[in-house]
Amino acid sequence: MDVILPQPAPGGQRRKQKLPVLWLLHGLSDDHTIWQRRTSIERYVEPLQLAVVMPAVDRSFYTDMAQGNRYWTYISEELPALARAFFPLSAQREDNFVAGLSMGGYGAFKLALSHPSRFAAAASLSGALHNFAEDAAASNDPGWTAELTRIFGDLAKFTGGPNDIYHLAARVAKGKTPPPQLFQCCGTEDFLYEGNLRFKAHAEALGLPLTYTEGPGEHVWSYWDMMIQRVLEWLPLSERSQR
Repeated sequence: MDVILPQPAPGGQRRKQKLPVLWLLHGLSDDHTIWQRRTSIERYVEPLQLAVVMPAVDRSFYTDMAQGNRYWTYISEELPALARAFFPLSAQREDNFVAGLSMGGYGAFKLALSHPSRFAAAASLSGALHNFAEDAAASNDPGWTAELTRIFGDLAKFTGGPNDIYHLAARVAKGKTPPPQLFQCCGTEDFLYEGNLRFKAHAEALGLPLTYTEGPGEHVWSYWDMMIQRVLEWLPLSERSQR
């Protein structure tokens, strides 16, 4: 993982309160270094007193892979414990946010909807917000279907399971825990645009607190560099950023 921390307190004094944190997730072909290499994320968070943790999970879609590593256990349990042991990061719900692009947009919504008591907000930028069983059934690419099977296992069991964000959204909407605030964006020229419209309609029908924005854009870093700034403006950080 890569971590961005705010500048130390003046005079080297210890912070009185732990830092709010953004867990920032990468896409399918990237790793933990990509946000710093392709955007100015360090500069964008500098005035916010916000820590940023960027993990690496290979091409796992943030799951415990059927044939591979247990990245869901890592991202949801091991990583928070490890990062908080190393750095002064808050464990309070109101101080924890998750965001990601493409595969990471799916991961961000999956993490927040699986654990609504842990996250105040989640943002998906051009997210791969699929039902992957339907995605495989509609695909003409046997290699993609085989990869999804290596990741998720038996795709016939995907719908309604722990990796189905449509199911997770419905469960949160019916639950007693307040849902996290959701931010979703996608460029209108992005190949994932139709899937984003579908999830938007689903979340709105459930009454989830969703902020949605779209505009011209493809599946490219120039779009995500712009939109991560919108996400940072949207995060409920105002009170904590004054610490």
